[in-house]
Formats: sequence, C-alpha cells, structure tokens
Amino acid sequence: MSTFAASPTSAPDLFYELSAQDINGRKVNFSTYRGKVVLVVNTASECGFTPQLAELEALYKKHANQGFVVLAFPSNDFKQEKADNKEIQAFATKEYHTTFPFFEKAPVRGDDKQPVYQFLTEKKPGILFKDVGWNFEKFLINRKGEVVDRWSSITKPSSGSITKAIEKALSEPL
Repeated sequence: MSTFAASPTSAPDLFYELSAQDINGRKVNFSTYRGKVVLVVNTASECGFTPQLAELEALYKKHANQGFVVLAFPSNDFKQEKADNKEIQAFATKEYHTTFPFFEKAPVRGDDKQPVYQFLTEKKPGILFKDVGWNFEKFLINRKGEVVDRWSSITKPSSGSITKAIEKALSEPL
C-alpha cells in the first residue's frame, strides 16, 4: 500500500513529499518527479474509458522530453479492474503500448484510499464530491508539486482543456 514520505502527523503540502509502490512493488519517492509536470490518472482495464490509455501514451510521448510524465494508478473501486498488477501491466503494454509508469492497484476513494489520492482530493476536490467519481479522472501537478487542475472521466486526454493546461504548466518556470 502507498505511504506518505512525510510524517504521519503532518499531511504533505506538495506532491513531491509522497511515495507509492510501483506496479512491480518497488517504492518510488515522488521527489523523483520534482520539476516535472505530472498527470495522475486512476485506471481500470475493463472500463469504457480504457481506450484513453492510448491518448495518455500519445501525450506522454509528445511532452516527455519537456519534463512531462503520466502516472497511472489502477483501482478496482468501480469493479472494473479485477486483474492483478502483473496482468494490468501486461494488458496496458500489449493493448495500448503504454510506456509511462504504473503503480500498484489500490483504492482511490473511500476510507481506505491510498495516500496519493488522499492528497489529490484534499488539494483539488471535485465540483460535486471530494472523492474520485469514476475511473480515468485526471489530476495535473505543476513543476512546483502543486495540484493545479482536475478533470472528470469524460474529458479525453487529447481535449483542448487538458492539452492547454499541460502546455501552460510546462511553460512555467519552477
């Protein structure tokens, strides 16, 4: 399960203070992403929005050399990710040719949600509900580690609102 890099008594202020287990079980300190623009997405292999993985990969490839990364967080909160971590990785790679990082399958909503999503939903609550409402919600973190935007599942990664926000965040200095 993901854990905060900060002490448990103090919630982190910045994304870079967090850590989580990658899909292979290795701890990743998000300080690794310091200075990058990060798009965090909760994914599921059996969702109607799963084809967004192809658009996420295209965004990642287009902007990776400018300091952009997509981070995928699989979850079965909506009963659409029954696979284990190994199967999730194999599916995303085979079907959508993903090369961006995936993390361990874990809850993204409710009392048991992983710390990454505790942080994201505290910093950028949804319009109607604080918690994630469905698979493929997207959160944008700027180069300073601040959550600057959030989009619902229906907003495609290739949409103008997302691409403009990414380009704006990439153009801003640290």
